[in-house]
Amino acid sequence: MAEAEQRGAAVLHVLPVGGGIVALSPLPGAAGDFRGDLEHVTSLRPAFVVCLATQAEMEEVGARSLPQAVQDKGTRWLHVPVMAAEAPSAETLSAWTEASAALRRALAGGGRVVVYSRAGAGRAGMLVLRLMIEAGEAPDEAEVRLVSVHPGAVVPGPQRDWALAAPREAVEFRRHPDEARRAGPGSGKKP
Repeated sequence: MAEAEQRGAAVLHVLPVGGGIVALSPLPGAAGDFRGDLEHVTSLRPAFVVCLATQAEMEEVGARSLPQAVQDKGTRWLHVPVMAAEAPSAETLSAWTEASAALRRALAGGGRVVVYSRAGAGRAGMLVLRLMIEAGEAPDEAEVRLVSVHPGAVVPGPQRDWALAAPREAVEFRRHPDEARRAGPGSGKKP
């Protein structure tokens, strides 16, 4: 058994997205150990933590101080509350546009993003799936990849529909500097 499981620490479902790393996780404290869960998750050193749980849910699990605790660790905090089993509201959607751009910039630079929902599944999965698509992944491939890492992450219904409706950004092709030199004059390859 893994050390994190022995301690009862929050399970992180981690996958590469847009050049960085995204992790889905239940709220720290959801299993009863707020401080331990927080230390476990922040050991990933995320650039951003996105929390989809409502303020009431945070209070129910003893995570009222989560926003300040995350910021004290040098991580940016985004609170995008979404009700369980519901799609984001119009107000949330307008805030999401700016948040998504910031998250994709962090990921493109090799950063890490942690996404919390109460259980670290449906809402977190919805947001990660949308982020994967917005970062340029094909919706069907993104969903298969996400579910292979966390089988409960995508729940049919309005949250899945919202995620799959994401505008897909064109993927930028970047040639590695070593490839450009190898493809230079005399190599027989076009640069």
